[in-house]
Amino acid sequence: MLDVTVILNLYRRPQNLQRQVDALRNQTFPPKEIWVWVNEHPDNSDLCFEFIDVDCIIDCSDNFKFFGRFAGALLADTKYVAILDDDTIPGEKWFENCVQTYCELEEQGYKTPILGSAGVTLNSFRYENHYRCGWPTQNKETKRVDLVGHAWFFNRECLSHLWREKPYTWDNGEDIHFSYCAQKYGNVQTFCPPHPPEEKEKWGSIYAMELGTDAVATSNNTWLSHTLFFSQRDKVVRNAIANGWQTVKNVSL
Repeated sequence: MLDVTVILNLYRRPQNLQRQVDALRNQTFPPKEIWVWVNEHPDNSDLCFEFIDVDCIIDCSDNFKFFGRFAGALLADTKYVAILDDDTIPGEKWFENCVQTYCELEEQGYKTPILGSAGVTLNSFRYENHYRCGWPTQNKETKRVDLVGHAWFFNRECLSHLWREKPYTWDNGEDIHFSYCAQKYGNVQTFCPPHPPEEKEKWGSIYAMELGTDAVATSNNTWLSHTLFFSQRDKVVRNAIANGWQTVKNVSL
């Protein structure tokens, strides 16, 4: 059993929760505990949790959006924390992949690296101008990136860095803010573990294109949602760079 607490986020996709829990219980390195952070929404107001095999349910009467689960993670009593988006179902060797990558990076001198299943490398201060690795493009080797999302894996110590600064906005950009603050205050770098095309069991998200493009997706393709989403993230990126974030490609304003 791996000394990791997994935080699942429940908001508008309760139909994915059982599949997520099953995938976590079937890991080659199964987690010590699985928690669910519930953000208030009518879609889950009548949901019965009795049939879900989890260790802790934090049922919030408000919607703290993307940052709530990271606040809840402060209560974890394990060496590692893993946080999964609600459209993310990992392959059975995802945690095994993370541990191997984590250890290799520490041997190379990278202290407590942050890992994730979808890596983003910025090409400019405009967020949309970026390159993705992980499950979207299936990198065969570990890649250093600016930020990660969908499925995070990190040492619990890293959480202290995230809260050193108030987020630029509570509505978006928790992934940007986490990697920025961890680098600035802890010299912690962010990486995407290998996602070999022929070994999908190592991926952090194996059904992302199927589950993450529905009508409730934050970044869906309606004009208003898409424009607002990227406008917010542009501002978070600009704020981070202005305050000392060193990106992989040394992006400047």
